Amino acid sequence: MEYTVQKLARLAGISTRTLRYYDEIGILKPARINSSGYRIYSQAEVDLLQQILFFRELGMGLEQIKTIVTAPAFDAVKALREHHQKLLEKRVQLDLLIANVEKTIAHTEGGIEMTDQEKFTGFKKKMIDENEKKYGKEIREKYGNETVDRSNAKLQNMTKEQYEEVTALSEEITQTLAEAMKTEDPAGELAQKAAELHKEWLTFFWHEYSKEAHAGLAQMYVEDERFKAYYDKEQPGTAEFLREAILIYTGIQKK
Repeated sequence: MEYTVQKLARLAGISTRTLRYYDEIGILKPARINSSGYRIYSQAEVDLLQQILFFRELGMGLEQIKTIVTAPAFDAVKALREHHQKLLEKRVQLDLLIANVEKTIAHTEGGIEMTDQEKFTGFKKKMIDENEKKYGKEIREKYGNETVDRSNAKLQNMTKEQYEEVTALSEEITQTLAEAMKTEDPAGELAQKAAELHKEWLTFFWHEYSKEAHAGLAQMYVEDERFKAYYDKEQPGTAEFLREAILIYTGIQKK
């Protein structure tokens, strides 16, 4: 079956403007243009649009999606299986949050007891899932599944006080690092304080601390574009400055 822009937009629940934009950027072109100048979409484009919308639902940007779906090795069935798995994970997260809200309502109304740790279960699980999605592959390859699983378990079992402490510590690292950047001296007092705070932050997640692992993580902050972008979003060069400060703090030579 073939569809015009209006019919496909209505079928997919999106605007005709979106379909025209997808054509303009080359992510979803019509099968042909008919004699009247209308875009005509075939079954292949319908299936591709479904894939694009799946990727969008998972939070991907259009440039990233375009790179994936236009790659010669793109496997639609494999992509659907991955969508399915990610949606199942998302459903688990939503179910956990719903259960947490329901339990909180019952607790507020005096029906049940609820520990402070239970109140934050859903949020900590979300943090773990987001970290896995963004960095899980690289972290597991570098440190191993057992180490990462222990770290996740440690986060999940945090008390309310520990959760609040690690959140406050993260903010203090950001502020101290911003001030240290102004000195341009990774060996200076402020930069070394930032490195010390970073070590304290790690102990909330790591089963055990080592200088070598700390230095390796700092190196990854620079080498991995996602980590680098996170640290450099306010001040370019922050990731490299933090790495230098941590290498000095740990006494590990840069490779």
